[in-house]
Amino acid sequence: MNLPNSITMGRILGIPVLIWMLSPRFPHGSFHGEQEVIAALFFIFLSISDGVDGYLARSRGQITTMGMLLDPIADKLLITSAYVCLVEFNPHVVKAWIVVVVIGREFLVSGLRSIASTEGFTIEASDVGKLKTVIQIVSVVAATLDHGWYVWHWGWFIVPVDLIAVVGIYYTAAVSIVSAIDYFVAFWRKIDKAAAKQRTRDNDYVLSRRKKNPPAAARKVTQL
Repeated sequence: MNLPNSITMGRILGIPVLIWMLSPRFPHGSFHGEQEVIAALFFIFLSISDGVDGYLARSRGQITTMGMLLDPIADKLLITSAYVCLVEFNPHVVKAWIVVVVIGREFLVSGLRSIASTEGFTIEASDVGKLKTVIQIVSVVAATLDHGWYVWHWGWFIVPVDLIAVVGIYYTAAVSIVSAIDYFVAFWRKIDKAAAKQRTRDNDYVLSRRKKNPPAAARKVTQL
C-alpha cells in the first residue's frame, strides 16, 4: 500500500476516534472546553489529510483504483459521522433534518455517479460541490466549539461562535440542496447527449443497411 492510500486508511481509522471524542464517554480535562477543542482540532487534522493524500497521489503518480475507491468513502464517512454525532452533542445547532439533507445529498450524488459510470461518462465535481465541502468543515468545527462557548473574547475582539455555527449549519443544508440539484442537472444533460448520440448511431446504421440492401422492387428495376 502506497503512502497516499495509507493516509486515506488512517483517516478512516480515525473516524471511530472522532466519534469517541464527540461522545459523553470522553474524559473531561482540567479546563473548560477541553473536549470541544480536542475534537475540533482532530477533525481539522483528518480533513487536512484529505487534501494531503490527493496531492501526494497526483505528484507521485500513485493514483490507484484502491485510492479512487477509498478516498470518497473516507470523506463521506468523516462528514456524516461528525454530523450524526453532533445531533446528540449539540442539538441546539445541529438538527436531525439537516443531517438527513446532508446524507441524502451524498447518497444522491453517489447514485448518479454510479449510473453515469455504467453509461460510460463521468460527472465532474462542480464549484458548488467544492464550496459545500469547505462550508461543511467550517460548520462542523464551529458546531463542536459552540458546545463549550457561546462567544470568544480575545481582548476587544469578539468571535460569535454560536452565530458562526448556526449560520454555517443552515448554509450547509442550503448548499447541499443546491449542489444536489446541480449534479442532477449535469447528469440529466449528459444522459440526454448520450441518448442523442445513440439515436444518431442507430439511424446511421439503418441508413447504411438500406444502402447495402436496396428494396426488392429497386433490384428488379435495375435488372430490367
